[in-house]
Amino acid sequence: MAKTKELSKDTTNKNCRPATSAGRLQSAIASPMDVDKNIKYAVRVHPIPRPSTTPTPSPEREYMRQRPHGRIRRDSIQSYKMDASPCGHCLIINNVEFEPESELSNRKGSNIDCDKLESRFKALNFIVEVRTNLKQRQIKHELSSLCKKDHSQYDCCVVIMLSHGTEVSHNRFPGAVYGVDGQHVPVQHITNYLNGKHCPSLQGKPKLFFIQACGGGERDTGFEVSPDEVEPSHGGADDQTDAIPMSSSSDSLSMSDEPDARVTLPTPSDILVSYSTFPGYVSWRDTQSGSWYVETLDGILEENAASDDLVTMLMMVNHEVSQNSAKGLYKQMPGSFNFLRKLLYFQTQA
Repeated sequence: MAKTKELSKDTTNKNCRPATSAGRLQSAIASPMDVDKNIKYAVRVHPIPRPSTTPTPSPEREYMRQRPHGRIRRDSIQSYKMDASPCGHCLIINNVEFEPESELSNRKGSNIDCDKLESRFKALNFIVEVRTNLKQRQIKHELSSLCKKDHSQYDCCVVIMLSHGTEVSHNRFPGAVYGVDGQHVPVQHITNYLNGKHCPSLQGKPKLFFIQACGGGERDTGFEVSPDEVEPSHGGADDQTDAIPMSSSSDSLSMSDEPDARVTLPTPSDILVSYSTFPGYVSWRDTQSGSWYVETLDGILEENAASDDLVTMLMMVNHEVSQNSAKGLYKQMPGSFNFLRKLLYFQTQA
């Protein structure tokens, strides 16, 4: 019996050991056990349950939560500053009539595209300059002049190329556009004029390039889908392409990769290149109403620029153009190379 009592006493002392070292709590729990020697069974002390730091949502909590009204702007991603007036320069190069030696056809309907885009970007508060029927060297001269301008008081710069195009070897941006002399300028060269390295006053600011030209000579016949997935829009008999076969010359700039210990941005940062068609494929243009891409882009900007950012609107353009069919057979899929770091909202009139 003595052994039994000792075992009971040891168990009691262990089970009643307080979970905290605080003096008051220890005396409050331990003192009665020390005074009453006849107690045979110890009362276990369980830890007090603590409320969870992450409460489980309940119907009442959800009902009481105040919900915002109206369109929610994604504050988690910064937006580019776009409140300068004017917002920036917009250069449109519109090549319509090509020299016979170039063996390139004239681009009927391109003036319609040019007029639409000139009006649209003026409405978006840009200084718009239009250059027509430029040779390769003249295209380079205009881009060089744009590069040398002081953009420090502006927030953005836009370049729009309306011409025949082709596929070339590249290491950044695919494709090239033709001068009226049949000599091309690679898209990656066009973007280089305005990148952060060659145009310091545009560092950290968005540089936008819209290319209405073929990315190659292949025609896309698409693939069959359920009738419920598309709302077909058929092109007319006046549809033409801006296609030229792939060039054998890469015409690439000599670049070297040099480390830089300073705090910098990547050279192609803040650049977006929007193509009228996927690289390698033709781009369709109606001689009466202009190109599918420009017509759609202009309409989307008119309807949505006041509420949506640029990348969202370009996805809308992709969707609408993809519904078209040239001669009831051929398709077109626009796309973009996006190196923007923030959301871009154009200025619009209130």
